[in-house]
Amino acid sequence: MSQVDILRGLANVPESFAETGTVVTIGVFDGVHRGHQLLISQAVATARELGVPCVVMTFDPHPVTIFAREHAPAALMPLDERARHIAELGVDDLLVIDFREELAGMSPEDYVTEVLAGLLHAKRVVVGENFTFGRDAAGTASTMAQLGSAAGIEVDVVQLLADGGVRVCSTAIREQLSGGDVHAATEFMGRHFSVIAPIERGAGRGGKELGYPTANQYAPETSAVPADGVYAGWLTIIDGATAGPIDGDMEPGMRYPAAISVGTNPTFGDARRSVESFVLDRDADLYGRLARVEFVGKVRDMVKFNSVDELLDNMARDVRTTREILGV
Repeated sequence: MSQVDILRGLANVPESFAETGTVVTIGVFDGVHRGHQLLISQAVATARELGVPCVVMTFDPHPVTIFAREHAPAALMPLDERARHIAELGVDDLLVIDFREELAGMSPEDYVTEVLAGLLHAKRVVVGENFTFGRDAAGTASTMAQLGSAAGIEVDVVQLLADGGVRVCSTAIREQLSGGDVHAATEFMGRHFSVIAPIERGAGRGGKELGYPTANQYAPETSAVPADGVYAGWLTIIDGATAGPIDGDMEPGMRYPAAISVGTNPTFGDARRSVESFVLDRDADLYGRLARVEFVGKVRDMVKFNSVDELLDNMARDVRTTREILGV
């Protein structure tokens, strides 16, 4: 797997950039969707042409959480996942900025002269056409081009990607997920949307006794999760290097087909919103393990059943549909 050097804060920018120069692209890049991939790939290609490092400058937490927490968007993926997908695009360095401590209140002029020209020694900056920066988001892509020119930096403004007349963006993906349309989210992201969280003990509903033991995850409230319902997808234990072998017939790093329930499980009155995966044809103790659950297709909406027998009939049907969707 490709590796990227993660630089935490402007104080950790290497002095070697003064000798080499850089190509820089900037954004939150939540989801690292197809539009982000296009932008970052162009920056990487430009850096290779110039023979300099490609630097992605991103933010954690999302800047909106600082100024209007109540309007902060649900995160499509945690920072380590962003870093993993960004690394796969061939980026050399990922500069992670905490906006609360750095850049907040900086004018667009200082942003370009002090950070891009002064610290990063940017030869080229690649941004999307909707890019904003500086105090009160006063700077735009056009502003960047003007200020960059004055500072000796070339600026490439990349047109936003659209699919079927809809702009490919993180906001659209969140809307697709909130409607349960994981297929559309996959189209925009260029990969299946996934939830990453440790596997915990559930509400004690007796899943094992019912014949459908589930791996229960509780994503942070600040994270995006598909609408309540049942989905077909894949579960992977991703902490193998640190947690060791699994007790059972599963292996870390392997993708296993799963029927996935998202919601509060109204049949049993569970108020916590969870992601519960029934891994097909496997039996393993997964408590405490870190798992990635990928959503491939929707099986049905969430329904409250009148009896355990009715629930079991529907769960059997869900498993059959899951097999059909996944082709297993």
